[in-house]
Amino acid sequence: MTEIIDYRPYMVNENKVYVKVNAFIDTEGNVYPISFTWEDGYKYEIDKISEIRPAASLKAGGTGIRYSIKVHNKQTYIWLEETNGACRWFLERK
Repeated sequence: MTEIIDYRPYMVNENKVYVKVNAFIDTEGNVYPISFTWEDGYKYEIDKISEIRPAASLKAGGTGIRYSIKVHNKQTYIWLEETNGACRWFLERK
């Protein structure tokens, strides 16, 4: 009998970067990211949030609430992902 080994837990997605986020939560429970810290330790302030909606990340994989944001006058996305009851923020690596 052939043993089947699931290697998925050991695979690393090089396009997904989990980041530390400072966020504001209003009285209605809405969550708004204010800044994030990249993997090199540099902290980026979010200048503007233009859209918030459920969406998938085709490049990094995963789904969640996607925030369309501007940082240093450049448009990008940050996701709030919920997995097994835990929430984490991620961005796609360029």
